[in-house]
Amino acid sequence: MAKKKLNLNSMTDDELLDTRMCDLQLSIRDTPLELRIDQLNEELSHRGLKFRPHYWLSDDWFSPDGIPGIAIPFYLAHPRLMRLERKQLLEVEGGTQQWCMKILRHEAGHAIDTAFRLRRKPSYRKTFGKPSQPYPEFYHPQPSSRDFVLHLEMWYAQAHPLEDFAETFAVWLRPGSRWRTRYRSWPAIEKLETVDSYMKSINGTKPPVSCRAKTDPLSRIRKTLRTHYQRKREHYGVDFPSIYDNDLRRLFSSDPVHKRNPTAAAFLGRVRGELRRSVARWTGEYSYTIDQVVQEMIERCRELKLRLGTAPEEAKRDAMILVAVRTTSFLHEGRHRFAI
Repeated sequence: MAKKKLNLNSMTDDELLDTRMCDLQLSIRDTPLELRIDQLNEELSHRGLKFRPHYWLSDDWFSPDGIPGIAIPFYLAHPRLMRLERKQLLEVEGGTQQWCMKILRHEAGHAIDTAFRLRRKPSYRKTFGKPSQPYPEFYHPQPSSRDFVLHLEMWYAQAHPLEDFAETFAVWLRPGSRWRTRYRSWPAIEKLETVDSYMKSINGTKPPVSCRAKTDPLSRIRKTLRTHYQRKREHYGVDFPSIYDNDLRRLFSSDPVHKRNPTAAAFLGRVRGELRRSVARWTGEYSYTIDQVVQEMIERCRELKLRLGTAPEEAKRDAMILVAVRTTSFLHEGRHRFAI
């Protein structure tokens, strides 16, 4: 007996969170994802490549080792779930057409690497590094390095040799990227030339690996959305100790002369969204991670009973700097968490 299809639009957040992922009954068909997949396939065709990844919905973005396909996160198949994703993690990864295409090109790089066994080539290991090296939980990006292309945020090509290849492929594939001009004075140009050579060698050929299996398809994932988001928050969140007391006391005031001013906690709560967006643009860090810094500041300001002691615009500017400093300190201490 077929299950009754859920009306996601009529469900509350709590009802959705208590729903198992396998019960969502989602499909790529007749969603914006279908058009974006068509666009990716057209880009591959324009480059003379016969290879086409296969696609399915799962709980995250990934291209499994040994399977030349692409898993797409479930929430992109329904606007109600995109809204829930934003509430739970403060952003929707791949939620815009441009962002989605960037990730699809990246994952297509992994899929074509698998399909044609490119990582087995000695030149691959020489150019990108050893694919067999373990994936790190955190990586240490060097923002000024020109040894890597820039595609996804957070200098993702620096995370692992396989990610370096996928990012380089994505830059090579993107229509109008003008990579030869953009990277001509960068050491990364050698990687782009290597990818270009590989793609010419497989132009018009069928891949030796054509497995159409699907790893962790949504229909088999029995965890609830509540469990899913709890685990995601644990993965991306940071447990900041109360280390900014001195900074917060410089930024705000405990002087009785300011007792009629708004509390620092209320002020930070009011500008929280702006702080998060601005610092995300500056640092490339996850909005959720940044929000944890702001939340810790709010709680600590409340405990210290601090109030606004300067003009609001000045306090907002200084708060942005403090949040950015605390966020980037984690980045440069090697606390940049692996994601895709």
